Amino acid sequence: MHLSENEGIEKKRFVVTGGAGFVGSALCLELVRRGALSVKAFDLNIHSSFSDRLRQQGVHLIQGDVTCKEDVEKALRGVDCVFHLASYGMSGKEMLQYGRVDEVNINGTCHVLDACLHHGIARLVYVSTYNVVFGGQEIVNGNETLPYFPMDHHVDPYGRSKAIAEQLVLKTNGRPLRNTNKNGKCLYACAVRPAAIYGPGEERHLPRIVNFAKLGLLPFRVGNPSVKTDWVYVDNLVLALLLASMGLLDDIPGKEGSPIAAGQPYFISDGSPVNSFEFLHPLLNSLDYELPKASLAVRHALLLGNFFWAFYSFMYPWLNRSWLPQPLMLPAEVYKVGVTHYFSFVKAKEELGYIPMVSPREGMAATISYWQDKKRRNLDGPTIYAWLFCVIGMLSLFAAAYLPDFGPIPLVRSFSLLFLRSVTALRLLFLISAALHVGEAIYAWNLAKKVDPANSKGWFWQTFALGFFSLRFLLKRAKR
Repeated sequence: MHLSENEGIEKKRFVVTGGAGFVGSALCLELVRRGALSVKAFDLNIHSSFSDRLRQQGVHLIQGDVTCKEDVEKALRGVDCVFHLASYGMSGKEMLQYGRVDEVNINGTCHVLDACLHHGIARLVYVSTYNVVFGGQEIVNGNETLPYFPMDHHVDPYGRSKAIAEQLVLKTNGRPLRNTNKNGKCLYACAVRPAAIYGPGEERHLPRIVNFAKLGLLPFRVGNPSVKTDWVYVDNLVLALLLASMGLLDDIPGKEGSPIAAGQPYFISDGSPVNSFEFLHPLLNSLDYELPKASLAVRHALLLGNFFWAFYSFMYPWLNRSWLPQPLMLPAEVYKVGVTHYFSFVKAKEELGYIPMVSPREGMAATISYWQDKKRRNLDGPTIYAWLFCVIGMLSLFAAAYLPDFGPIPLVRSFSLLFLRSVTALRLLFLISAALHVGEAIYAWNLAKKVDPANSKGWFWQTFALGFFSLRFLLKRAKR
């Protein structure tokens, strides 16, 4: 397919569901850059970190829920092409919310399809996932001829719901539009199946991984070092989505008939399969975080993943609460990083003209730059083990020195007296330790006002709790 880079974009109207998210916002901005007449970002959360830039570039943000038919009908009115990116349950705690996952990914897609047919929208690009064909089995250089993974064998509701939604989209392709002004016109739809997405500002995978690494909660790799999976840089994915929309055009001179992309799925990646832990190594290393050296076999990691699945299922009523941290891993995530599965984008290359424009090296360099800048602007600190040591240690010392005998305190006091022979010595040690924490906290506050004023209060309280375990990070920042 050889078209101009703005074919089907200039002077056209677009809506992007999930448009205020990471990929959606990048897509909206590229549509504006290429001359779209209007771009609407339809999202449940229109106050994301990308919203201000979208507004500055003239993107119209519409707050709404794809599970609400009226919201979808209103947002899609008067557009020429829809990019359906909105989804739920890709990773972490969201994966366990079965009802919401099906409601957004299946019912929401049905609402988008109905609105396209009702409003006479001729083009729909659906963003799917590798998981429609992958469920834990090894796949080497797979392609679009692979069958859907058996519905009853999916280990998480996300993959199952996306497979159902994708089939609905592709089955709806070619259905006549109901709009009386477009007699004889059909809805043309295709599905883009991206690999794991990365880039500056990515919100799902990298923040969780970086936070775990910062806290020292990446104790092991999963699977054999020879395991390879795909990644795709955000700009490459946006390019693929735009090419897919062009592949649905039915008014190209000399290309009459059904568009080449109509009813078709496409795998999209950077084309460089790599072990996920090796892929992340440059990023974590640039942030001074440790990449685990020990490895855990997939079957053992699955035991851990199933434990977290059971525990978080028990915590179901509180999954949306901020105080409940993300699980270390879940079974579907074990398969994603621990089992080889990568795919060819030859079909996208031959039919859409897709070739990755940003190499993995360039993409990772941009991602590293973003995270280094983010680290400079945020409060840094030690691993969770230092937190536990300091907080539990100080509380235990206070209990042994001052509290009366009840519960486990006699045991704590007896243990403490093995090292210090009297309660008076325990009290003196606590007072000295507390005074040091207070002094270090005041010093940290004054130093932070010079080197990191935005986080000076955070440095004060963190150093008050942790003492030198926190202060050493601020001193390191001051030297830079």
